[in-house]
Amino acid sequence: MGSQTFVGQRTTTNHADIRVQTERRWFYRVLQALIRGLIRLFGRLDVEGTENFPKHGPYIVAPNHLHWMDIPVLFVVLPHEVATFAAEKWENHWFVGTLLRLFGHAIFVRRGEPDRKAITRAIQWLKKGGVLGLAPEGTRSRSGVLQKGKAGIAYMASRTGAPIVPVAMWGQETFWKEVRRLRRPTIHIRVGKPLVLTDTPKRAKGAELDMYTDEIMKHIALMLPEAYRGYYKDKV
Repeated sequence: MGSQTFVGQRTTTNHADIRVQTERRWFYRVLQALIRGLIRLFGRLDVEGTENFPKHGPYIVAPNHLHWMDIPVLFVVLPHEVATFAAEKWENHWFVGTLLRLFGHAIFVRRGEPDRKAITRAIQWLKKGGVLGLAPEGTRSRSGVLQKGKAGIAYMASRTGAPIVPVAMWGQETFWKEVRRLRRPTIHIRVGKPLVLTDTPKRAKGAELDMYTDEIMKHIALMLPEAYRGYYKDKV
C-alpha cells in the first residue's frame, strides 16, 4: 500500500471534510528543489537517514525546533506532503492562508488554549493515512538547545498507533550569520528510525503520556551533538 493509495480520498467528520494528500504534487517538488538550491547556493546540506522515512503514511514527523529556518530545511527532505498546525489568525489571510493550505495542509489552531477541533482533525488525518509534522517542544527554543517536550505528539500517536519519525537538525540557527561573514555554513539533518509507542493505539493519559514524550525526545537528543541536548543531556 503506497502513498498514492491515499491521494484524493475523502472522509467526512463532524468538523470538516478531510482530503488526505501524501504524494508530492509537481508544484510541491518544484518548491522543494528551489529551496534546496537556495540553501546549497550559500551553504551545504549534510543529510543522513532519509531512508528511515516510511514508504507511506500514516506517520508523524517530530523535529527539534531551533529557528524559523527549521521549516524550509525540513521541507526539502520530506518524501511526502505533510499536514502542519498553523495559528488561526492566518486562516482567512488571502496570501499566507492560501500558502499554508496549499503546501502545509494547514490545521488551524487557537493559540493559548486546548483546541479539540484541531486535535480531532489531526487524528483523523493520521487515521486516513496522512503524514503530520509537529515539533514536540511546542515552541521554538530560545536557548538554542532541547526544551522539555510537550505531550501533543504522544497524545496523537497513542490514539492512532502512527509511527513517529524523530528528526534532529542543527546549523540552521546560525546559517545566515555565517553567510554574512562570507562563510559557507553546513546545515545538518539526521532522520531516525520510526518509533512506535508500545501498546498503542490506546487512550494514554497523564504519566503514561509523559513517559512516551520522554521516549520521543530522547530519540531526538541522541542524534544531536551533546551541546544541543539541553534538558535531555543527562537523560540519554
